[in-house]
Amino acid sequence: MRIAVVGTGYVGLVTGTCFAEMGNDVVCVDVDESKVERLRSGRLTIYEPGLEVYFERGLRERRLSFTTELAEAIEVAEVVFLALPTPPAEDGSADLSYVLGVSDQIGAMLAAHPDWGYRVVVDKSTVPVGTARRVAAAMEAHELVAGRDFDIVSNPEFLREGVAVEDFMKPERVVVGASSQRAAEVMTRLYEPFVRSGNPILVMDEESAEMTKYAANALLATKITFMNEIANLCARVGADVEQVRRGIGTDSRIGSKFLYAGIGFGGSCFPKDVQALHRTAGENGYTFRILDAVLAVNDDQRKILVPQIAEALSEGTGRLEGKRIAIWGLAFKPHTDDVREAPAHVLIRELTTLGAEVVAFDPEAIETTRAALGEGEMGDGRLAYAASVYDAVEGADALVVATEWPEFRRPDMGRVRSAMRRPLVFDGRNVFEPATMAGAGFTYHAIGRPFIEPAQVEERVG
Repeated sequence: MRIAVVGTGYVGLVTGTCFAEMGNDVVCVDVDESKVERLRSGRLTIYEPGLEVYFERGLRERRLSFTTELAEAIEVAEVVFLALPTPPAEDGSADLSYVLGVSDQIGAMLAAHPDWGYRVVVDKSTVPVGTARRVAAAMEAHELVAGRDFDIVSNPEFLREGVAVEDFMKPERVVVGASSQRAAEVMTRLYEPFVRSGNPILVMDEESAEMTKYAANALLATKITFMNEIANLCARVGADVEQVRRGIGTDSRIGSKFLYAGIGFGGSCFPKDVQALHRTAGENGYTFRILDAVLAVNDDQRKILVPQIAEALSEGTGRLEGKRIAIWGLAFKPHTDDVREAPAHVLIRELTTLGAEVVAFDPEAIETTRAALGEGEMGDGRLAYAASVYDAVEGADALVVATEWPEFRRPDMGRVRSAMRRPLVFDGRNVFEPATMAGAGFTYHAIGRPFIEPAQVEERVG
């Protein structure tokens, strides 16, 4: 099929590349000329494992192309995907200006070119309930010529950063919101090659499809937040949240996923989508009390290590001048360079405000962090970046693990301890075992896990 994907952000680029891999002819559109030129020249603009192989093949075999001209893509496309940003507004609602602006342009193009024929326009962006109707209204405002027919479909994405290619190529389910049988058949034909293992294509009305996306992310965010609350209580009563996680995760009614305690969730989806669903509820006269709690707890959880670090290092002053803190992990989760709403960034802002010098390392997210936070003077402290895990801890008074990258799980902890000024670790992702760290001579603090006195060791004074 001939497909246009408007927007080459995370969702758009994965969507376009994977559709091209399945044999479709895909044109991706973006207004950023430098970005389009980079993609045309074979350079990806995001980091996502597995994407590069499909991307290079799509370019090489000319099934995947990029342009800044919207009309060029719409003219040839049978299906047009809107993969545009919907950032949160100040009140927490989703900003639909990009989606509705492009819809308006497409409506004008279809009105001006009655010979182009039938189009299916697909909301791929995460959008509030009722957006499909608003997109249709924006297009129909151009008084399309008699007989002009198009359909609007809601097709929310369920892509996990770090495994997005696998999620797209082998989806657990495909959700299609369509009131038109013709559009539903087009979408079913498009997605059939991806679900040959028997996973369902679920066709429903547009409003239900839009709600499904928000409900899924809000429920997953709630599971994470619940386990963080359990972890905080475990810390008070002497229980081990890891044992509790295993104890409840084997219950088939609960399941084992999204039960890991830590320093809160971040990323481009959970915070934004929970806020948007909360806002939608309010606009419709409903108080979504669970989401009130999810948002409040997650905000606190991302800062939960800060008072612990200050208590350990500030000598009663509450300040961290002269203290060097290493942070391992900057992305909001492993296997991505995405730092949107990353808990590590919250920690960095809080620690530098207290006067600390922060030295951070991440396998992929240093440049995206540098673009977001800069380098050098920050707050009352400083932020610098290291080339490796070991460079980051050199002379550090404390180490904070903020992202659970696999390479952080088995470093040479003897080398780490020798490099540090003080053997003090705050594990925000429960990467290590308390007994192992204590045996290695570290004073080790985790999330919801019991504290074990470290072995008697001589601290190295830097």
